[in-house]
Amino acid sequence: MKLTVKPLKQKDAGRRLAAVDRVAADEMDLAGGDFIRIEGSQGAAIARVWPGYPEDDGTGVVRIDGRLRQEASVGIDDRVAVEPADVSPADSVTIALPQNMGIRGDIGSLVRKELSGQPVTAGQDVQLPLGFGLMGGQGQAVPLKIAETDPSGTVVITDSTDVEISQQPAEQIREERGGAGGAGGAGNEGPDVAYEDIGGLDQELEQVREMIELPMRHPELFGRLGIEPPKGVLLHGPPGTGKTLIAKAVANEIDASFHTVSGPEIMSKYYGESEEQLREIFEEAQEESPAIIFMDEIDAIAPARDEAGGDVERRVVAQLLSLMDGLEERGELVVIGATNRVDAIDPALRRGGRFDREIEIGVPDTNGREEILQVHTRNMPLADDVGIEALAENTHGFVGADLESLAKESAMIALRRFRPELDLEADEIDAETLERLDVTEDDFRKALRGIEPSALREVFVEVPDITWEDVGGLEDTKERLRETIQWPLDYPEVFEQMDVDSAKGVLLYGPPGTGKTLLAKAVANESESNFISVKGPELLDKYVGESEKGIREIFSKARENAPTVVFFDEIDAIAAERGRNSNDSGVGERVVSQLLTELDGLEELEDVVVVATTNRPDLIDSALIRPGRLDRHVHVPVPDEDARRAILAVHTTDKPLADDVDLDDIAARTDGFVGADLEALAREASMNATREFINSVSPEEASESMGNVRVTMAHFEDALEEVVPSVTEETKEQYAEVEKRFKRSDVTEEEERPAAPTFQ
Repeated sequence: MKLTVKPLKQKDAGRRLAAVDRVAADEMDLAGGDFIRIEGSQGAAIARVWPGYPEDDGTGVVRIDGRLRQEASVGIDDRVAVEPADVSPADSVTIALPQNMGIRGDIGSLVRKELSGQPVTAGQDVQLPLGFGLMGGQGQAVPLKIAETDPSGTVVITDSTDVEISQQPAEQIREERGGAGGAGGAGNEGPDVAYEDIGGLDQELEQVREMIELPMRHPELFGRLGIEPPKGVLLHGPPGTGKTLIAKAVANEIDASFHTVSGPEIMSKYYGESEEQLREIFEEAQEESPAIIFMDEIDAIAPARDEAGGDVERRVVAQLLSLMDGLEERGELVVIGATNRVDAIDPALRRGGRFDREIEIGVPDTNGREEILQVHTRNMPLADDVGIEALAENTHGFVGADLESLAKESAMIALRRFRPELDLEADEIDAETLERLDVTEDDFRKALRGIEPSALREVFVEVPDITWEDVGGLEDTKERLRETIQWPLDYPEVFEQMDVDSAKGVLLYGPPGTGKTLLAKAVANESESNFISVKGPELLDKYVGESEKGIREIFSKARENAPTVVFFDEIDAIAAERGRNSNDSGVGERVVSQLLTELDGLEELEDVVVVATTNRPDLIDSALIRPGRLDRHVHVPVPDEDARRAILAVHTTDKPLADDVDLDDIAARTDGFVGADLEALAREASMNATREFINSVSPEEASESMGNVRVTMAHFEDALEEVVPSVTEETKEQYAEVEKRFKRSDVTEEEERPAAPTFQ
């Protein structure tokens, strides 16, 4: 049967599997575990049938990984002949290990366990997932060579197969055979990077393939349409998101020569030599066309000429412009540029005919992070308690490079656990010990503590582990925050259907200690968003323009890493009413103007919500609190009796309370207490109990009697005499006036608007 080749899912790659469309599999009477022969125009590969993915039903596709595609000499979207294959069980298989791999003991059982069920042929390279940096290449599979099989031909390794180790190393056999047997395509040992090694970038990868792979493999399509194929692709985005990896994968997947341009190597102190080296690279690529020229960090060799420091940079940019779109024909030559500073590139490069398409390689979302983790843990012996999905949810702001570091670091932590069992001074490591080596969830948790996400490195703070249950009372306030922040992220289709724009920002105001910052932390945690915390005074800088630049960078990071909650604590420090303070050289006014522009300027804020808190709402610039900016004003009030009871319950959950403690009575007697006061009250009562206990026993008796300590009602009575409420009736009235004023914010006549109260 003729089927269309598609890439395999990341988690299934590297195991010689072929996911066959289930309708086609039924027609060929194939079941999971059967073997098929996949025949391309110039090669063939044997694979084991894997149940097809539900989305492929009836589409006539077979999904295979890069190694199988190379063996069959086919590319994605090619048509291949698929037929059932008769594969005999192997009586014995002889494998050759790499020279630098030192394992003693029963290696055969280890290899048999890892390769069980895989079809192998003499001369074939096989990836053995032992990884972890013991044999070179952290987290990567170890390349073995199938030296000999009995019977000959393609056989399948079973539990009864006798696995023998060849005396010759794999490298020597490879040299004697003149490359890997049975593999077609460009590389002898399989592609370094295949499409299955890239996670979370399906759409971006599809765009790159459309721009590069399609014109090279089927130029007649563009001839029929009467258009020139694209000349270049510019990949831009934060560092570590996979720009270079995509270029490598495309070069490996298509039969094209690959040429890299490194900026520092080109630059020369001699006049004209830099341009000559650039010309030579293009000439060499044209001779070997179809070819790809990859320029990594292109901003280093093609900066904007009006800002370039020296004459050499300007000449190199001019030479690059003429090479990419000059008088001479370029033929089948595509230039891929990669940069994380796209605005620093000369604008003349960013037009049609040079870099025709600019593709942003952004920070991955939860699903993307899950795919990337599946790639990096594919060859890792994971314990049963490791949940890749949970890890993906807990790694906000992590790019591909960070997730790779996470996998490596967790493996190294696992290695430290097993280090006492390993004899590192010996030349070889025991195979049984190696088999017991695994990576647990605890290893990943420890590794997470030491890795800072690079996408949010300058502005990131870890999302606090605070939930709505940790916030006592304030039910109305919590509900309004859910509506404003969580709902647009959780139900975007409902908002689109109802033609409702989500709120840009929320202003939480109320007396000090009522829980405004705590609410912001809880909403960031509950909405599963990236969290950027901004401390107002840190932004203010004595140099002109630096404070505004700080605001711009924060919002730029927020857009790149959406969905994001940007949290401004004590916003009155940086957004005071303009014209009120003339002692700061105008920096405060410029910061407010920049903030207004970012919140409601020409550039849309998508999936970015600003949460600001203040206990001085009278100081904030009125333009900031109009609809379209901080358009939701949520009063965080002084808690009533029921709310105080809930707050006390939160703060006494883990305290050893005596039976006589009546939280209802304490709540009734603490009128005017805010959350911070009630927390101080609970802490003071605990300290009273602790003080009484320590004074009554000797240090030797303390550890034995500690379980008998209780916080009694008497301790709370003493604490009530020490802790006083921080909110007076006058303060309550002032905030009530503010609430009235905000609720009438649609009134435009100044005399009709209630005057702002004066806070003491």
